Amino acid sequence: MPEVHAYIDVADPERAIAFYCDGLGLTVKRRLDRDWIELAGAAIPIFLLSNRPAIVDLGSTKAPRRFDRHWTPVHLDFIVSELDVTVSRLKEKGGTLDRAIEAKEYGRIAYMADPFGNGFDLIEFSGSGYDSVRRT
Repeated sequence: MPEVHAYIDVADPERAIAFYCDGLGLTVKRRLDRDWIELAGAAIPIFLLSNRPAIVDLGSTKAPRRFDRHWTPVHLDFIVSELDVTVSRLKEKGGTLDRAIEAKEYGRIAYMADPFGNGFDLIEFSGSGYDSVRRT
């Protein structure tokens, strides 16, 4: 099985550390350099990357790096035990709640963004979690 790492582009590494560590309970594992920080405490390593070039060279095209609100097909879900408390704490750290918290078959979900526009979800499982989802 391959090892998986998550990388999050951020504009301000210290603010990102406060958001993800104080807000979600992650910890700084190590600083590989001033702009490359590894966080621990999740099921996979999460790395914060800052001071990235304003224009990203994708080989066949160049694109401006943006930090306005965005959502990609790949995002992170953080499973939490106290959704309302975590949402409040992350909002105090500069996060945003995109819409009202929703109840699902598996629990409650909060659609959020960090202070840099990166979208992620917070999920508080209830009962048997995803096992309670009715299959069609």
